[in-house]
Amino acid sequence: MDIIQTLKAINNEKRLQILDWLKHPEDNFPPHTDVPGFEQGVCVSNIQDKLGLSQSATSQYMSILENADLVISTRIGKWTYYKRNEEAIAQFADYLKDNL
Repeated sequence: MDIIQTLKAINNEKRLQILDWLKHPEDNFPPHTDVPGFEQGVCVSNIQDKLGLSQSATSQYMSILENADLVISTRIGKWTYYKRNEEAIAQFADYLKDNL
């Protein structure tokens, strides 16, 4: 885990909000029409709609979160689905507890 990259990724209110929404996707996003449940994550179009940002801004935010290993993407058809990387988030939390 690159701590600096992780800190940079969460140093943005919208990206923190995305991580918060993805913690309980069933409470924050409508059901998918093409994929049952949220096992694969949340469709990027639903994240974009909730953010109220452009596709390019949303894609950039998701790329930053993915490069920091905070989310995992899965491509299904023409759509990308994102879910939290709980293992990496736990490692980051442990680092903060142990070092700050």
